[in-house]
Amino acid sequence: MLDRPRLWLSLDDADYIRDQLAFPACRIALWGDRDVLDNTGAIILHDTCYFVISLAPERVTASLLLQYVRDHWQGENSHFFLKDRWWDEDRHHTRRPGLVECLAMLNSAAVTVLWGCYFDDQPLRARADYIAWQPTMGLERPGLA
Repeated sequence: MLDRPRLWLSLDDADYIRDQLAFPACRIALWGDRDVLDNTGAIILHDTCYFVISLAPERVTASLLLQYVRDHWQGENSHFFLKDRWWDEDRHHTRRPGLVECLAMLNSAAVTVLWGCYFDDQPLRARADYIAWQPTMGLERPGLA
């Protein structure tokens, strides 16, 4: 399989987004197309993602923008994979209004604490196990204890 990413940017659309849609920091409107091709060259997956970039156009290159997009999706994918697979967030069912949203916010806060832990050389699972045995450490990092 072959992954074929492409980036498109527009400064004119950035002006419109900044002025008409009230995103004052928008300097670059960016969208990325990603095709995944099988061995015969047929497209088996196509994605388009849109981004608003606040960096000055003269200070970035296409390869740097592509790296930012990849880094963004790496974080997003690992964050949601952790919440969905490790904590099984998607299979939580409740009839109480607002409870699912509260659980999602608590899980996101927990992931934020785990990412900001002191021992950055450990995987998130090891950090969570460590904090499970010393819960006050999880509260010290965001300044809650």
